[in-house]
Amino acid sequence: MADREVVVRLGGDEALVLFEWLTRTDRLTNDFGDLVEDQAEQRALWNLTCLLERELVEPLSPVYQELVGRARDRLRDQP
Repeated sequence: MADREVVVRLGGDEALVLFEWLTRTDRLTNDFGDLVEDQAEQRALWNLTCLLERELVEPLSPVYQELVGRARDRLRDQP
């Protein structure tokens, strides 16, 4: 199991919103703080953040927060 790769497909909006949440949570809780029970969980979250960072171009945009806002709007359940 250790060397088995798992592929997860995300839409662009999902990836962007998840990346924003991961980076914000990491920053606000100082390395995910009390959210993790084990350092391995922290490492997995950091690794996921890095994978998303490599794929996304939006974080480099001067209108990044606006792009995140639009992605959130598209992902929300409609009433």
